[in-house]
Amino acid sequence: MKIIIGISGASGSIFGIRLLELLRESKNVETHLIVSKWGQQTLEYETDFSLTDVKKLADFYYSQSEMGAAISSGSFITDGMIIAPCSMRTVAAIANGISENLIHRAADVIIKERRKLVLLPREAPFSQIHLENLLKLSKLGAVILPPGPAFYNKPKSIDDIVNHVVLRSCDQLNINLDIGSRWNGNMNYKNRRINS
Repeated sequence: MKIIIGISGASGSIFGIRLLELLRESKNVETHLIVSKWGQQTLEYETDFSLTDVKKLADFYYSQSEMGAAISSGSFITDGMIIAPCSMRTVAAIANGISENLIHRAADVIIKERRKLVLLPREAPFSQIHLENLLKLSKLGAVILPPGPAFYNKPKSIDDIVNHVVLRSCDQLNINLDIGSRWNGNMNYKNRRINS
């Protein structure tokens, strides 16, 4: 598989980094990475990774200004794109067809070629503008997957939460990662305290 990964300037760059780490381990996925200018600043602020470190996790890396890159054309076949995290600026640009940088252009290509686009939007709370842009993208087939934690898998650490979000993101592209518990429908109530 060939997957494009965008890391934009929203908080939560660890999701994109962890995604790259896990896909590198799988050895079945070729990754094409774009990090925006603010994505670089955020990841270097929020994590111990440098842009150089993150580039090494990908098979191919492109500058956000490299508008002639292979991934800017629909004739370059990919299986989809994940933007993790996805800023509201990036959401707005994609929703309105404004290709200011290569992340926007690659996403535009994914939409026009009817390939799978997965967005991990980071903002809280969402404004009506954010929601309208996200709805517009959802109607075009994009998967809107806010990186909210699940608790049915009993996370013990931030890594567990990050892994679960990445697992669910990869599920959207039919990439099966064995990195965490999945819901199996078995609810054990014996330890539940009932207040009367």
